[in-house]
Amino acid sequence: MNGTSTLLIVVGLFLAGGIYSFAKQKMPKGLIVLLSIGAAMCLVAGVLRLEVWN
Repeated sequence: MNGTSTLLIVVGLFLAGGIYSFAKQKMPKGLIVLLSIGAAMCLVAGVLRLEVWN
């Protein structure tokens, strides 16, 4: 696991926590959807950059 993949996974998990927090605060749905797209992209990019796929 290199630094970039670790950073992307951590940012994705941080954004996922933000999704949970924003949903509890009843924030606008568009903001939650945008945040979830960003979190999913970070997590997928981090997982795909792992060195186990080589």
